[in-house]
Amino acid sequence: MTAEQLLQRIWQGLGGAADGDDGVLFHGSRTLPSAFAVTDLAAASVAAAGAAVAGLVETFGVPRPQVRVDRGLASLWFGQSFRPVGWELPSAWDSLAGDYRTLDGWIRLHTNAPHHRAAALSVLGTAAPPEPSGARAVPEPAHPGAGPSRATVAAAVEHWRAADLEHAVLAAGGCAAQMRSVADWAMHPQGAAVIAEPLIHWDGLGRAALRDAGTPERPLDGVKVLDLTRVLAGPVTTRFLAGYGAQVLRIDPLDWFEPALEPEMTVGKNCARLDLKKPDGLLRFKTLLAEADILVHGYRPGALNRMGLGPSVLATDYPGLVTAALDAYGWTGPWAGRRGFDSLVQMSCGIADAGMRHYGSPAPRPLPVQALDHATGYLLAAATVLAWIRRRGGEATAVRASLARTAVELVGTSEGIGAVGLMGTGPSDVPSAADQAAAPEQTVWGAGLRLPMPVEVAGVPVRWDVPARGYGSAPPRW
Repeated sequence: MTAEQLLQRIWQGLGGAADGDDGVLFHGSRTLPSAFAVTDLAAASVAAAGAAVAGLVETFGVPRPQVRVDRGLASLWFGQSFRPVGWELPSAWDSLAGDYRTLDGWIRLHTNAPHHRAAALSVLGTAAPPEPSGARAVPEPAHPGAGPSRATVAAAVEHWRAADLEHAVLAAGGCAAQMRSVADWAMHPQGAAVIAEPLIHWDGLGRAALRDAGTPERPLDGVKVLDLTRVLAGPVTTRFLAGYGAQVLRIDPLDWFEPALEPEMTVGKNCARLDLKKPDGLLRFKTLLAEADILVHGYRPGALNRMGLGPSVLATDYPGLVTAALDAYGWTGPWAGRRGFDSLVQMSCGIADAGMRHYGSPAPRPLPVQALDHATGYLLAAATVLAWIRRRGGEATAVRASLARTAVELVGTSEGIGAVGLMGTGPSDVPSAADQAAAPEQTVWGAGLRLPMPVEVAGVPVRWDVPARGYGSAPPRW
């Protein structure tokens, strides 16, 4: 399946205008090496977001602009768009995060967050599987590199069955995923539920006063976006919106840190901190929400309800608010509330297993980039822009996407797993032409180069008005 064909499928899933994808042109031939058409997914999802912007521009009474997408740049942006010059970024991964062999297969432990690391270690406190009531707690390490070695963890994991360890880590509040095949996932209750879901969930929230904002050259100018997302899909969404003029205010907890991703994901945004578990923090957030046009969040189903901000409250107390939400494993089925990340979803839905088989690898072979995160981010951006078009006309809408449902589109690009083996540049092998086109950018951490956006909407330049400054660098106000 080509990027053009995949875009048609995606555009239909987005519910866009029948001819909304007609003005999109793809160019470039570089592809990422994978058992799946990752570059086609990258180009098509970026194109969908660009086509949505073109549709928004058209509402200003001007001809619909043409959209051009560079396949090579799309692939690179799915890896990293910003390259430091004269300094280095820290690793994005905790020393214990990764794939481990079990008694009957493989499992992936996601330990980047300190509490997720502590949960996994609490379960693996003894070499043999602990009794349900006998797991001993392991103190949280003073820093990510402290605590047991990777070899020690691997030795403990070897005594577990993958499904049992997955369940135990999740029950302890951690994140893990057993490696399953594509066929196993299709027969799994959650896999079957996700396959039956729409690519984007659309929920009408009723009529609202007409909302006028933006210009043909800066179509989201004046639109206030409140960002409650973490790695990586949500920040991709809001970075895209900011590039076309949206005023994005990102809110993080007091203890959330991602130094490896801040230059990549904070550009164009003001980033503040609030403790939403405390009354004063929640009150301040509600004040910000009252002025917002769009709320983008990555809370699992039910989480906002516990904050007193469930869908019915948002629709009633904040009329006209466009809500865009994402989660890992889908919005229906037994895992709808399950914690997850891109690398875990790849293990669950068969992508890592298919890669291992395709390449004859002795270990799980994931995608060369976190494509589910990035693609879902652009798909949610497209849906949000389309929802904003409706909002300009007086209709409030909520949209929802998930990494697992995006994976359905990727797996569907191959008629038989292993039928495509796309070879080409990897995300770190920046083509010389793209490297030369990268623009100098100054951040609070140092100088760097930012690749040009892979999508061009004619007459609508991408521009970020706020430099990358890091989390907590701004006060919590518009």
